[in-house]
Amino acid sequence: MELNDGLFNKIEKKTNVSKESILNIASRLNEGNMKDPGTLSDVIKELSNLTGKKVSKEKEDKIIELILNDKVPKNVDKMF
Repeated sequence: MELNDGLFNKIEKKTNVSKESILNIASRLNEGNMKDPGTLSDVIKELSNLTGKKVSKEKEDKIIELILNDKVPKNVDKMF
């Protein structure tokens, strides 16, 4: 699936996270292991810092659990 600039613009407008930051994080996830809790925790913390939204340890654990159990929506565009 090719993500177009329109989607990146929507994400940036909602989150104040640039396309470059998103692509950098995506690249790190591709290079790392999406099933590694440590990698996921690092990415969640980075996104939290970029967006200025605090993520509690409980919420972080829940996000990691959802990802590890393949319970994340497959169509990212529908999330926005």
